Amino acid sequence: MVSAPGQGDFRVGLLGHGTVGGAFATLLERRAGEIEATTGLRPRVAGVLTRSRGDFAQILADSDLIVEVMGGVDPAREHVLAAMAAGRHVVTANKQILSRHGEELWAAAREHGVQLRFEAAVAGVVPVIRVLQESLAAAHVERLHGIVNGTTNFILSEMARTGAPYATVLAEAQRLGYAESDPTEDVSGEDAAAKMAILARLAFATPVHLDQVRFEGIEHIAPDDLEYARELGLSLKLIGTAERVDGGLNVRVHPAFLYPGHPLASVNGPYNAVTVESPDITEITMSGPGAGGPQTASAVLGDVISAMIPPASTPEPTASLEVVQDVASAFYLHLEVADRPGVLAQVAQVLGMQGASIKSVVQKGLGEKARLVMVVHPLAESRFFAALELIARLEFVRARPRAIRVIEEEFT
Repeated sequence: MVSAPGQGDFRVGLLGHGTVGGAFATLLERRAGEIEATTGLRPRVAGVLTRSRGDFAQILADSDLIVEVMGGVDPAREHVLAAMAAGRHVVTANKQILSRHGEELWAAAREHGVQLRFEAAVAGVVPVIRVLQESLAAAHVERLHGIVNGTTNFILSEMARTGAPYATVLAEAQRLGYAESDPTEDVSGEDAAAKMAILARLAFATPVHLDQVRFEGIEHIAPDDLEYARELGLSLKLIGTAERVDGGLNVRVHPAFLYPGHPLASVNGPYNAVTVESPDITEITMSGPGAGGPQTASAVLGDVISAMIPPASTPEPTASLEVVQDVASAFYLHLEVADRPGVLAQVAQVLGMQGASIKSVVQKGLGEKARLVMVVHPLAESRFFAALELIARLEFVRARPRAIRVIEEEFT
């Protein structure tokens, strides 16, 4: 809805009017009076751009600030750059342009003396961006763990709760609106990887591009993985990690098992959460709804209000950490084997050749269809996967081994 001009107006140009854009326009109109009481200015939508209506040049000329919720890279990137060059603050929920072109956009904001705000681009209504930029600006962050995709967290939670297979729960997530008709970006881990690239840039003040983030999805997860996990006292999440490693930085996304003492272990359903670890603060965890039009719109509106009372924009990088790929991890290992004497001993021997030791084991079944499930103590991922290739070639192994990382840290 586009409002007529008035005295003391703060004019917002809205790029995109889908689920988030529509919810934002409604919320802005409903909260305009309260915002005016706080800021002295009454925000209103001055123009809306969609594929079928609106003119960007006219909307830009008529606006004090641009909200970009179009999604995708083009033409969103060009519009955001043009808006900042014209001296307009920009609020965006677009993780793609930030994870692919963030340094260009933040440099443009500094050059033109405007703000680029993006709280809604990561974790929905959870205020992790503001906390990293402001509250923890002086903390030396060592590691971030994040559940930053509500779709995958809902799927894994429901698979664990019901025992249903991946495809069944994905269909239910689509029916409930938690998953898109094409869920590839979510379930492959790419959506979470884009968000972790943004968080890593802020937490470690070093440029991080989406292409530098290794990611794995949840498509291969089987119900029996979750059944064995319960016996081992574990819960499964799609985890994004950014951490300092040997003077460098590693950023990755993959399914990981958590022990109950980890603060993310109890985050279920379509919720997001981020844990920040630093020697100065030990650990803090922020959680809340991670998706949905009203929730994302609320985060966008919070950024608009902040831009109406301006602080500084995102500073230049102060570090240039090398991106490290080979890190240490514990692993869950699922093997389908023939139940013969010496099977466990041979598997343990192969693991031991690569420096791996076994923490716990569960064995079920007899004959040619036995299952051997174990958790392996942390070792370099390259060495574990080398062992996995050797184990896969053992003549008693009946199917491709399945491996999922395990995060061992617990906080009490």
